Amino acid sequence: MTKNSDAIKIIEKMNDGDSEIQEMIAVASINATVAQLIYEARTKAGLTQKELADLIGTKQPVIARLEDADYEGHSLSMLQKIACALNQKVEIALKPIEK
Repeated sequence: MTKNSDAIKIIEKMNDGDSEIQEMIAVASINATVAQLIYEARTKAGLTQKELADLIGTKQPVIARLEDADYEGHSLSMLQKIACALNQKVEIALKPIEK
């Protein structure tokens, strides 16, 4: 038996067959990825949360929430505003689920 150090894969294996838990894991993973992408793009641009907020016409706490991995309210329109402010674009793809 091979060892696995990937926490998500370990959790998925432990909950194999429980579609509700697997869905919760998938949503949490997406939220964490989006939060990380926003954070990395902002810091790479050399902006503070307040500076990015000012660029897109919102408040700093909104950016803080968007960069929180537990936040579940990401919207495409907000991501588009952030991307434009950072001279980037949003790309979305549907990919087959790996089993």
